[in-house]
Formats: sequence, C-alpha cells, structure tokens
Amino acid sequence: MDTLIQYQDILENILIKYTKLPYRYGDITTSLIISQDKNQFLLIDEGWEKGLRVHGCLFHGQIIDDKIWIHYDGIEDSITEELVAMGIPKEKIVLAFYPPEVRVHTGYAIA
Repeated sequence: MDTLIQYQDILENILIKYTKLPYRYGDITTSLIISQDKNQFLLIDEGWEKGLRVHGCLFHGQIIDDKIWIHYDGIEDSITEELVAMGIPKEKIVLAFYPPEVRVHTGYAIA
C-alpha cells in the first residue's frame, strides 16, 4: 500500500474513534474535519457546557513530504503514541508544536 494512503487511513481511523466518545457533561460534539486532499486532519469540540459555548481544536495533523506533522495534540493520551503503535516509525512523525531546536531531543523527526 502507498505510504500516503496508509498514513491517511491510519490518521482517519484513529481520529474517528474520538468522535464516538461521549462527553460526561455538557452538550458537546467532537467532529473530524479532513481536507479534500486528505492531508489535513482536525478534531474539534463544539457545543455548550453550563451555558458557555465550547469550541476548540483537539488535534491538528498534516501529511507533508511523506511525514505526519502533529501541529497540535490535545488528546490526554496523545495520538502520537497511537500512531507509533499502529506501525508508523518515529522518524516519520514531526512534533511540530515544538521548536526545531527542541525536536532534536524528542526521538521523533526534526522536519
């Protein structure tokens, strides 16, 4: 299987799982947004809790040059670890939320 398609499928399958988890409180929905070319992935929460509007990004990932760039990972147990468990090598994952000089110490790809 082509690496790009494999990465797209793995990301989509992991993120869909989070859209099905119910919230314990509030009327909040988690949605998965995937770009038309299937290279941008956003997981967002939206709804109401105690009369307050909830709207925010839980995860933002992007496939760039045969690597998965994690721009934001707000999932408690980290989607990054799930990607590794699904067989994606650490050298194919960029933790883009760290500056390049810090990435060298993460054990993941620098860029």
